[in-house]
Amino acid sequence: MSKPFVPLIRILRDSDLRATVVRSLPLFYREGANPELDRPLHVRAGSSLSWFGDRLALVQDDANFLVLIDPQSFAVEAIPLSPGEGGLRQFDDQRGNKRFKLDLEACTTVPTPDGEIFLAFGSGSTARREQILMVPGSDPDRFTLQPAGALYAHLRDCTAFSGSELNLEGAVFQADYIRLFNRGNGAPQNTLQDTRLPVNATGDLEWDALASYLETPEHCQLPALQNICQYDLGQLDGLALTFTDATVTPRGILFSATAEDSPDATRDGVVSGSAIGILGDRPRWVELRTPDGALFLGKVEGLCPMPDTHRLWVVVDADDPTWPCELCQVELEGDW
Repeated sequence: MSKPFVPLIRILRDSDLRATVVRSLPLFYREGANPELDRPLHVRAGSSLSWFGDRLALVQDDANFLVLIDPQSFAVEAIPLSPGEGGLRQFDDQRGNKRFKLDLEACTTVPTPDGEIFLAFGSGSTARREQILMVPGSDPDRFTLQPAGALYAHLRDCTAFSGSELNLEGAVFQADYIRLFNRGNGAPQNTLQDTRLPVNATGDLEWDALASYLETPEHCQLPALQNICQYDLGQLDGLALTFTDATVTPRGILFSATAEDSPDATRDGVVSGSAIGILGDRPRWVELRTPDGALFLGKVEGLCPMPDTHRLWVVVDADDPTWPCELCQVELEGDW
């Protein structure tokens, strides 16, 4: 049986677009550190961003806290998620417990008849990272962390989507589907049959099927990954661009991508810059710059539209647990 056709879309830089970081704010928790909860002073590693009610919801890949940010006062609230190994909620190489982290890397908010549901997906880069966080808008403290190994196995088996290493980095809800974004920063995998290369790709899960599976995974059929599409994002300053997040705006689906010299899907590397792009009939991207025109060297891990403006919120991860991640405003100019 022949394999189904999977389109490959090449996304080019558009010199008529501009994306400028005009403001940066380091994120510190309003209530400070709490050793009993293993909460640090600051938000460590913002990895994805979504509106949740009238606040910005931020997940972290190495700390078990959901972050809620008031975009007016910039007050930062931490909702503690379930502790990990040893009762800890922070995970890194310095502690020697990085392998135990949830690695929440993609999030979106779904409107339902009973109110909003915030979803965050583990990256799937290891078996530990195959959980999905569900948070009801009516009571964010009533969260659920649902193991989803069978679903992640399905995503991994769809090699046109997962490539050499599954690494979910973005999710959006649109038209009753959850569109997932795989980041193509994995290491090539050699098998007896062929060599699998990393791919930037998207694939869709029907929301109703996913919701049913998450409610009773042992009794429901797995939602099938549909509409797989691969993307060649090109390079920025000599390094390949790979997806890091996505969001829905009135202009269409915008994505963030970073050029990072990472050896595989679990380890960080040198970053040469980040880009904002748009999908649709004429997909394109442009690199982020500072107000003086210099290349912005931050690692953008999440983005979200600012209502009724030509600006975005983006979150920048320093890949250093001792430094707070930053919430930045980006001004978009040109035909977005």
